[in-house]
Amino acid sequence: MFLGEYTPTLDEKGRVTLPAKIREQLDTAVLTSEVERCLALWPLAEFRQRARELQEQAKLDGASHDRARFFFAGAQEVSPDKQGRIAIPQSLRDFAGLSEGPVAVTGSFDHVEIRSVGSWQEKKSRGEEALARQQFTGAG
Repeated sequence: MFLGEYTPTLDEKGRVTLPAKIREQLDTAVLTSEVERCLALWPLAEFRQRARELQEQAKLDGASHDRARFFFAGAQEVSPDKQGRIAIPQSLRDFAGLSEGPVAVTGSFDHVEIRSVGSWQEKKSRGEEALARQQFTGAG
């Protein structure tokens, strides 16, 4: 399970050092484009599940087929190097609007998301507001 929020630096070669708590759970992973112009880092088993979901959706309509085609074409298998860094290909950096400097790396239960800090701040604010409005009705 991936949890937490981190802001490592994307270097001039397009590498980002993954936080130790995330690296501990990954040996080899798949880096992909994801919704809302972020990147997702998937352990292999979870990637296979996501891939099956996209394949099923692709059978439904042209837009879903196009999404799946883009998702698979940009997917890259990655492994952290000895310093714990992964290289993010230029095409994926462009997709997510990532440039040198801090990036947001966040746990998202079964995968990790990587996005610009600005994009994360917007997403985080919306999530905070939604959670603050949430009415819990479970037994307590």
